[in-house]
Amino acid sequence: MSAPTPDADGAAEARAALEAVRGEIGKAVVGQDPVITGLVIALLCRGHVLLEGVPGVAKTLLVRALAAAVELGTKRVQFTPDLMPSDVTGSLVFDARRSEFSFQPGPVFTNLLLADGINRTPPKTQASLLEAVEERQVTVDGAARHLPEPFLAAATQNPVEYEGTYPLSEAQLDRFLLKLNVSLPPRDHEIALLSRHARGFDPRDLSASGLHPVAGPAQLVAARSAVAGTSVSPEIAAYIVDVCRATRDSPSLSLGASPRGATALLSTARAWAWLTGRDYVIPDDVKALALPTLRHRVQLRPEAEMEGITPDAVLTSLLARVPVPR
Repeated sequence: MSAPTPDADGAAEARAALEAVRGEIGKAVVGQDPVITGLVIALLCRGHVLLEGVPGVAKTLLVRALAAAVELGTKRVQFTPDLMPSDVTGSLVFDARRSEFSFQPGPVFTNLLLADGINRTPPKTQASLLEAVEERQVTVDGAARHLPEPFLAAATQNPVEYEGTYPLSEAQLDRFLLKLNVSLPPRDHEIALLSRHARGFDPRDLSASGLHPVAGPAQLVAARSAVAGTSVSPEIAAYIVDVCRATRDSPSLSLGASPRGATALLSTARAWAWLTGRDYVIPDDVKALALPTLRHRVQLRPEAEMEGITPDAVLTSLLARVPVPR
Protein backbone atom coordinates (compact mmCIF):
# COMPACT_ATOMS: atom_id res chain seq x y z
CA MET A 1 0.00 0.00 0.00
CA SER A 2 1.39 3.41 -0.97
CA ALA A 3 2.15 6.02 1.67
CA PRO A 4 -0.24 8.95 2.09
CA THR A 5 0.59 11.97 -0.03
CA PRO A 6 1.51 15.27 1.65
CA ASP A 7 -1.81 16.72 0.41
CA ALA A 8 -3.69 13.81 1.97
CA ASP A 9 -1.80 14.30 5.23
CA GLY A 10 -2.65 18.01 5.21
CA ALA A 11 -6.32 17.29 4.56
CA ALA A 12 -6.44 14.73 7.35
CA GLU A 13 -4.78 17.17 9.76
CA ALA A 14 -7.22 19.90 8.71
CA ARG A 15 -10.21 17.58 9.23
CA ALA A 16 -8.97 16.66 12.69
CA ALA A 17 -8.51 20.36 13.51
CA LEU A 18 -12.03 21.24 12.36
CA GLU A 19 -13.47 18.32 14.34
CA ALA A 20 -11.59 19.66 17.34
CA VAL A 21 -13.19 23.06 16.74
CA ARG A 22 -16.64 21.50 17.08
CA GLY A 23 -15.59 19.90 20.35
CA GLU A 24 -13.98 23.08 21.63
CA ILE A 25 -17.13 25.15 21.04
CA GLY A 26 -19.03 22.44 22.90
CA LYS A 27 -17.05 23.39 26.03
CA ALA A 28 -18.92 26.71 26.06
CA VAL A 29 -22.27 25.84 24.46
CA VAL A 30 -24.43 22.88 25.48
CA GLY A 31 -26.99 21.14 23.29
CA GLN A 32 -26.47 23.03 20.02
CA ASP A 33 -24.41 20.51 18.01
CA PRO A 34 -26.28 21.06 14.69
CA VAL A 35 -25.73 24.81 14.95
CA ILE A 36 -22.04 24.34 15.78
CA THR A 37 -21.65 22.08 12.75
CA GLY A 38 -23.44 24.65 10.59
CA LEU A 39 -21.02 27.39 11.67
CA VAL A 40 -18.03 25.19 10.79
CA ILE A 41 -19.57 24.35 7.40
CA ALA A 42 -20.11 28.06 6.69
CA LEU A 43 -16.47 28.71 7.51
CA LEU A 44 -15.41 25.94 5.11
CA CYS A 45 -17.66 27.28 2.33
CA ARG A 46 -16.73 30.96 2.80
CA GLY A 47 -20.42 31.62 3.50
CA HIS A 48 -22.42 33.65 5.99
CA VAL A 49 -24.91 32.56 8.62
CA LEU A 50 -28.24 33.81 9.94
CA LEU A 51 -28.83 32.62 13.51
CA GLU A 52 -32.46 32.73 14.60
CA GLY A 53 -33.62 32.04 18.14
CA VAL A 54 -35.27 33.59 21.17
CA PRO A 55 -33.10 35.60 23.56
CA GLY A 56 -30.90 33.59 25.90
CA VAL A 57 -30.13 30.53 23.75
CA ALA A 58 -26.41 31.40 23.31
CA LYS A 59 -26.45 32.87 19.79
CA THR A 60 -23.76 35.42 20.67
CA LEU A 61 -21.78 32.89 22.70
CA LEU A 62 -21.71 30.49 19.73
CA VAL A 63 -20.04 33.10 17.53
CA ARG A 64 -17.57 34.17 20.20
CA ALA A 65 -16.65 30.54 20.89
CA LEU A 66 -16.07 29.90 17.17
CA ALA A 67 -13.74 32.90 16.98
CA ALA A 68 -11.81 31.68 20.01
CA ALA A 69 -11.52 28.09 18.75
CA VAL A 70 -10.25 29.07 15.28
CA GLU A 71 -8.17 32.04 16.44
CA LEU A 72 -10.11 34.59 14.41
CA GLY A 73 -10.46 38.29 14.99
CA THR A 74 -14.04 39.14 15.89
CA LYS A 75 -16.13 42.27 16.38
CA ARG A 76 -19.72 42.72 17.46
CA VAL A 77 -22.20 45.31 16.21
CA GLN A 78 -25.41 45.79 18.16
CA PHE A 79 -27.90 46.70 15.44
CA THR A 80 -30.31 49.41 16.64
CA PRO A 81 -32.84 51.68 14.88
CA ASP A 82 -30.41 54.63 14.93
CA LEU A 83 -27.39 52.72 13.57
CA MET A 84 -25.98 54.33 10.42
CA PRO A 85 -24.29 52.49 7.50
CA SER A 86 -20.99 54.24 8.28
CA ASP A 87 -21.16 52.79 11.80
CA VAL A 88 -20.72 49.39 10.15
CA THR A 89 -18.48 50.03 7.14
CA GLY A 90 -16.39 52.96 8.38
CA SER A 91 -16.05 56.54 7.14
CA LEU A 92 -13.64 59.27 6.13
CA VAL A 93 -12.37 61.30 9.09
CA PHE A 94 -10.57 64.63 8.79
CA ASP A 95 -7.05 64.53 10.20
CA ALA A 96 -6.27 68.08 11.37
CA ARG A 97 -2.54 67.36 11.69
CA ARG A 98 -2.22 66.24 8.08
CA SER A 99 -5.02 68.47 6.77
CA GLU A 100 -6.51 65.55 4.88
CA PHE A 101 -9.22 62.95 5.16
CA SER A 102 -8.28 59.41 6.16
CA PHE A 103 -10.38 56.28 6.22
CA GLN A 104 -11.41 54.98 9.61
CA PRO A 105 -12.35 51.29 9.20
CA GLY A 106 -15.64 50.16 10.71
CA PRO A 107 -16.22 46.94 12.65
CA VAL A 108 -16.90 45.02 9.41
CA PHE A 109 -13.12 44.90 8.93
CA THR A 110 -12.61 41.73 10.91
CA ASN A 111 -12.60 37.96 10.36
CA LEU A 112 -15.84 37.16 12.15
CA LEU A 113 -18.50 39.87 12.34
CA LEU A 114 -21.39 39.38 14.75
CA ALA A 115 -24.33 41.43 13.50
CA ASP A 116 -26.48 41.22 16.60
CA GLY A 117 -30.20 41.83 16.05
CA ILE A 118 -29.91 42.59 12.33
CA ASN A 119 -33.68 42.96 11.98
CA ARG A 120 -33.75 45.82 14.50
CA THR A 121 -32.02 48.27 12.16
CA PRO A 122 -33.54 50.02 9.10
CA PRO A 123 -33.07 48.62 5.56
CA LYS A 124 -30.50 51.28 4.65
CA THR A 125 -28.14 50.02 7.34
CA GLN A 126 -28.96 46.37 6.62
CA ALA A 127 -28.02 47.04 2.98
CA SER A 128 -24.61 48.28 4.04
CA LEU A 129 -23.75 44.65 4.72
CA LEU A 130 -24.81 43.47 1.25
CA GLU A 131 -21.61 44.47 -0.51
CA ALA A 132 -19.53 43.13 2.36
CA VAL A 133 -21.09 39.67 2.40
CA GLU A 134 -21.31 39.34 -1.39
CA GLU A 135 -18.15 41.06 -2.66
CA ARG A 136 -16.07 40.92 0.54
CA GLN A 137 -15.34 44.60 0.25
CA VAL A 138 -16.91 47.93 1.12
CA THR A 139 -16.96 51.06 -1.02
CA VAL A 140 -16.55 54.39 0.76
CA ASP A 141 -16.24 57.64 -1.18
CA GLY A 142 -15.86 55.69 -4.43
CA ALA A 143 -12.92 53.60 -3.23
CA ALA A 144 -13.28 49.84 -2.76
CA ARG A 145 -11.61 48.45 0.35
CA HIS A 146 -11.18 44.70 0.69
CA LEU A 147 -12.10 42.88 3.87
CA PRO A 148 -9.70 40.54 5.69
CA GLU A 149 -9.59 36.87 4.76
CA PRO A 150 -11.26 34.81 6.10
CA PHE A 151 -14.42 36.85 6.55
CA LEU A 152 -17.69 35.47 7.91
CA ALA A 153 -20.76 37.45 8.94
CA ALA A 154 -23.01 35.87 11.54
CA ALA A 155 -26.27 37.77 11.94
CA THR A 156 -28.78 37.08 14.71
CA GLN A 157 -32.48 37.78 14.94
CA ASN A 158 -35.34 37.03 17.29
CA PRO A 159 -38.17 35.08 15.59
CA VAL A 160 -40.91 36.31 17.95
CA GLU A 161 -40.02 40.01 18.03
CA TYR A 162 -41.94 41.89 15.33
CA GLU A 163 -42.77 45.33 16.76
CA GLY A 164 -40.16 47.89 15.75
CA THR A 165 -38.25 45.46 13.52
CA TYR A 166 -37.37 45.49 9.83
CA PRO A 167 -37.55 42.02 8.25
CA LEU A 168 -34.75 41.24 5.82
CA SER A 169 -35.73 41.26 2.15
CA GLU A 170 -35.57 38.12 0.02
CA ALA A 171 -32.44 39.47 -1.72
CA GLN A 172 -30.68 39.96 1.61
CA LEU A 173 -31.74 36.56 2.96
CA ASP A 174 -30.43 34.89 -0.19
CA ARG A 175 -26.93 36.17 0.60
CA PHE A 176 -26.75 34.02 3.72
CA LEU A 177 -25.44 30.52 3.06
CA LEU A 178 -27.29 29.00 6.02
CA LYS A 179 -30.13 29.87 8.32
CA LEU A 180 -29.61 28.03 11.59
CA ASN A 181 -32.42 27.76 14.12
CA VAL A 182 -31.01 28.00 17.63
CA SER A 183 -33.64 26.18 19.65
CA LEU A 184 -34.23 25.84 23.37
CA PRO A 185 -32.15 22.97 24.76
CA PRO A 186 -33.68 19.70 25.97
CA ARG A 187 -34.14 19.28 29.73
CA ASP A 188 -30.99 17.21 30.29
CA HIS A 189 -28.86 19.70 28.37
CA GLU A 190 -30.34 22.58 30.34
CA ILE A 191 -29.50 20.79 33.58
CA ALA A 192 -25.92 20.31 32.33
CA LEU A 193 -25.81 24.03 31.47
CA LEU A 194 -26.86 25.02 34.99
CA SER A 195 -24.33 22.60 36.46
CA ARG A 196 -21.57 24.33 34.49
CA HIS A 197 -22.64 27.73 35.78
CA ALA A 198 -22.81 26.36 39.31
CA ARG A 199 -19.17 25.25 38.94
CA GLY A 200 -18.15 28.79 37.96
CA PHE A 201 -18.48 28.90 34.17
CA ASP A 202 -18.33 32.51 32.95
CA PRO A 203 -19.49 33.03 29.33
CA ARG A 204 -17.69 36.38 29.31
CA ASP A 205 -14.29 34.75 29.94
CA LEU A 206 -13.92 31.82 27.56
CA SER A 207 -10.20 31.29 28.13
CA ALA A 208 -10.84 30.76 31.84
CA SER A 209 -13.36 28.10 30.83
CA GLY A 210 -10.65 26.13 29.05
CA LEU A 211 -11.56 27.15 25.50
CA HIS A 212 -8.45 27.69 23.39
CA PRO A 213 -7.54 27.89 19.68
CA VAL A 214 -7.33 24.41 18.11
CA ALA A 215 -7.17 25.47 14.44
CA GLY A 216 -5.56 28.28 12.52
CA PRO A 217 -5.35 29.84 9.04
CA ALA A 218 -3.17 27.04 7.63
CA GLN A 219 -5.65 24.32 8.59
CA LEU A 220 -8.54 26.39 7.26
CA VAL A 221 -6.85 26.88 3.87
CA ALA A 222 -6.09 23.16 3.64
CA ALA A 223 -9.64 22.27 4.64
CA ARG A 224 -11.18 24.57 2.04
CA SER A 225 -8.93 23.12 -0.64
CA ALA A 226 -9.95 19.58 0.33
CA VAL A 227 -13.65 20.50 0.32
CA ALA A 228 -13.27 21.98 -3.18
CA GLY A 229 -11.81 18.64 -4.29
CA THR A 230 -14.75 16.62 -2.97
CA SER A 231 -16.34 14.98 -6.01
CA VAL A 232 -19.98 15.39 -7.00
CA SER A 233 -21.38 12.89 -9.49
CA PRO A 234 -23.75 14.02 -12.27
CA GLU A 235 -26.52 12.07 -10.53
CA ILE A 236 -26.02 14.00 -7.27
CA ALA A 237 -25.92 17.32 -9.13
CA ALA A 238 -29.20 16.40 -10.85
CA TYR A 239 -30.70 15.44 -7.46
CA ILE A 240 -29.82 18.85 -6.02
CA VAL A 241 -31.42 20.54 -9.03
CA ASP A 242 -34.54 18.39 -8.70
CA VAL A 243 -34.90 19.29 -5.01
CA CYS A 244 -34.63 23.00 -5.76
CA ARG A 245 -36.98 22.80 -8.74
CA ALA A 246 -39.52 20.99 -6.57
CA THR A 247 -39.67 24.05 -4.29
CA ARG A 248 -40.68 26.18 -7.29
CA ASP A 249 -43.62 23.89 -8.06
CA SER A 250 -44.86 23.47 -4.48
CA PRO A 251 -48.45 24.72 -3.98
CA SER A 252 -47.50 25.85 -0.46
CA LEU A 253 -44.74 28.19 -1.64
CA SER A 254 -44.97 31.50 -3.47
CA LEU A 255 -41.20 31.62 -3.92
CA GLY A 256 -38.91 28.66 -4.48
CA ALA A 257 -35.16 28.25 -4.28
CA SER A 258 -33.16 30.00 -7.01
CA PRO A 259 -30.11 28.59 -8.83
CA ARG A 260 -28.02 30.33 -6.15
CA GLY A 261 -29.81 28.12 -3.64
CA ALA A 262 -28.81 25.06 -5.67
CA THR A 263 -25.14 26.09 -5.73
CA ALA A 264 -25.30 26.78 -2.00
CA LEU A 265 -26.70 23.31 -1.36
CA LEU A 266 -23.93 21.83 -3.47
CA SER A 267 -21.31 23.66 -1.40
CA THR A 268 -22.75 22.74 2.00
CA ALA A 269 -23.28 19.09 1.03
CA ARG A 270 -19.65 18.93 -0.11
CA ALA A 271 -18.41 20.39 3.17
CA TRP A 272 -20.51 17.96 5.22
CA ALA A 273 -19.30 15.00 3.14
CA TRP A 274 -15.70 16.02 3.74
CA LEU A 275 -16.24 16.58 7.46
CA THR A 276 -17.67 13.08 7.79
CA GLY A 277 -14.57 11.59 6.15
CA ARG A 278 -15.58 11.13 2.50
CA ASP A 279 -14.21 12.67 -0.69
CA TYR A 280 -17.51 12.29 -2.52
CA VAL A 281 -21.10 13.44 -1.91
CA ILE A 282 -24.01 11.06 -1.33
CA PRO A 283 -27.76 11.84 -1.25
CA ASP A 284 -27.80 11.80 2.56
CA ASP A 285 -25.40 14.77 2.56
CA VAL A 286 -27.86 16.74 0.45
CA LYS A 287 -30.76 15.78 2.71
CA ALA A 288 -28.81 16.72 5.84
CA LEU A 289 -28.11 20.27 4.62
CA ALA A 290 -31.26 20.96 2.60
CA LEU A 291 -33.24 22.56 5.44
CA PRO A 292 -30.63 25.00 6.78
CA THR A 293 -29.53 25.88 3.24
CA LEU A 294 -32.98 26.41 1.71
CA ARG A 295 -35.40 27.35 4.52
CA HIS A 296 -34.70 31.09 4.17
CA ARG A 297 -34.71 30.99 0.36
CA VAL A 298 -38.35 29.91 0.06
CA GLN A 299 -41.48 31.87 0.92
CA LEU A 300 -44.80 30.48 2.10
CA ARG A 301 -48.10 31.42 0.51
CA PRO A 302 -50.31 33.40 2.95
CA GLU A 303 -52.91 30.63 3.09
CA ALA A 304 -50.22 28.04 3.96
CA GLU A 305 -48.85 30.31 6.66
CA MET A 306 -52.34 30.72 8.14
CA GLU A 307 -52.66 26.94 8.33
CA GLY A 308 -49.48 26.78 10.43
CA ILE A 309 -47.32 25.23 7.71
CA THR A 310 -43.61 26.00 8.04
CA PRO A 311 -40.85 26.13 5.41
CA ASP A 312 -39.15 23.19 7.16
CA ALA A 313 -42.32 21.10 6.88
CA VAL A 314 -42.63 21.86 3.16
CA LEU A 315 -38.97 21.05 2.50
CA THR A 316 -39.16 17.81 4.49
CA SER A 317 -42.20 16.75 2.46
CA LEU A 318 -40.45 17.57 -0.82
CA LEU A 319 -37.33 15.62 0.18
CA ALA A 320 -39.55 12.59 0.82
CA ARG A 321 -41.04 12.85 -2.67
CA VAL A 322 -38.08 13.73 -4.89
CA PRO A 323 -36.55 10.53 -6.35
CA VAL A 324 -33.16 9.71 -4.81
CA PRO A 325 -30.38 8.55 -7.14
CA ARG A 326 -29.13 5.01 -6.60
